[in-house]
Amino acid sequence: MGLFRFFHREKQENIPVKTNLLPIEQDKLKAVMYGLAIGDALGVPYEFQQRDTFTCIGMTGHGTHNQPSGTWSDDTALSLATLDSLTECHGEVNTADMLMRYRMWLEHGMYTPDGNAYDSGITVATAIRSKHGCDGLSDNGNGSLMRVAPCAFYNLPDVEIKQVSAITHAHEISMTACVQYVRILEGLLHCVPSHKAIEDSGFPFDPTIPRTEVESDGFVLHTLNAALWCLTNTHNYQDCVLTAVNLGEDTDTTASVAGALAGAVYGFDSIPTEWIEKMRGRELIDMYVSESELRC
Repeated sequence: MGLFRFFHREKQENIPVKTNLLPIEQDKLKAVMYGLAIGDALGVPYEFQQRDTFTCIGMTGHGTHNQPSGTWSDDTALSLATLDSLTECHGEVNTADMLMRYRMWLEHGMYTPDGNAYDSGITVATAIRSKHGCDGLSDNGNGSLMRVAPCAFYNLPDVEIKQVSAITHAHEISMTACVQYVRILEGLLHCVPSHKAIEDSGFPFDPTIPRTEVESDGFVLHTLNAALWCLTNTHNYQDCVLTAVNLGEDTDTTASVAGALAGAVYGFDSIPTEWIEKMRGRELIDMYVSESELRC
């Protein structure tokens, strides 16, 4: 906890705010980061619960991880770490720097509201500790997909997005899914209709499948598909993320990915104020967004 507080105090007091984001671009980054963080926090209490055994209607606490209301998980923490690295490295992908920041999260609770990295996936933790991305077929969980949203603001080529994924998830399935997710986000941020952005990404998707066929476990392709299904079958941010949580199983990551997408489409002002006010640690999101630099 002491290191956590020291680090954030140093950032707030000693690092000048540097940004070349246009106001509208900064607003979009804020919408995506809050969008994913609030979706994450909504899903945390219900993680691993089966579909239709609960109903999420708003921000609540405790449940699966016994966390206070408004607490995000590794999805948001590692997204903030990714954003922080891209900022500090002036829009360049520096995998050693990113890995260092991920390790600070895992070992010291960086990028969390209270210095507690309470929820870490096996693949993510193994890769961070070993400094080697896991590349087996069984390693295609959603642990890299959940943290690459900031890449959509830096005009990164496919190979560099894959490098970001490969820090923890180095199988081609995971790396390609990350590229497709980032490309979809980029399209949405440029006001491309959702169906066109998805089509252009190359991700195979059918928005007409029934809810019973939408899989919401931790497999990376299922997570991206479920998040896109929630986006294309709802008409506002609130309904999108609640639909994602209520799919059950990997509720926090599905809702986090869906929330980033919905944030890109509907903007920050679409997020319910009462949810924003209940978010713990939102000053960290504001700080990392304000310090970000956009590499155009």
